[in-house]
Amino acid sequence: MASKPRFIMCTCTGECPGFKNVNFWKLLNFVRNELDVEYAVIHPQLCVDDGERFLEDLLRPEVKLVIGACDPRMQKKMLRDAFEKKGIAFEDTVVALDLRNMTTEEAMAKVKEAMDGTRNE
Repeated sequence: MASKPRFIMCTCTGECPGFKNVNFWKLLNFVRNELDVEYAVIHPQLCVDDGERFLEDLLRPEVKLVIGACDPRMQKKMLRDAFEKKGIAFEDTVVALDLRNMTTEEAMAKVKEAMDGTRNE
């Protein structure tokens, strides 16, 4: 049986103006209570040293991550080192979502769609 996906919300320090309309706590509670996930967590900035260490602890080839953050291309570039250290391909492990400039409800819908898509793999 495949493991359930994990959801990580990177808040980009909580200062990114692109997230001004997202209530992170409402989003996370929706994901963990309404979607079929192993868990949902918030990290303040995945692209810095402690974010890299967090990912290194978490990454395993069989674990699918759905990451809500900035542009998916930027996520791939900024998170590359953690994936390379673990020998895991970003594309095989991550569904990267750009949740900037959305309302909480729009972000919820996008995360739900992504989670539904991980079931078809």
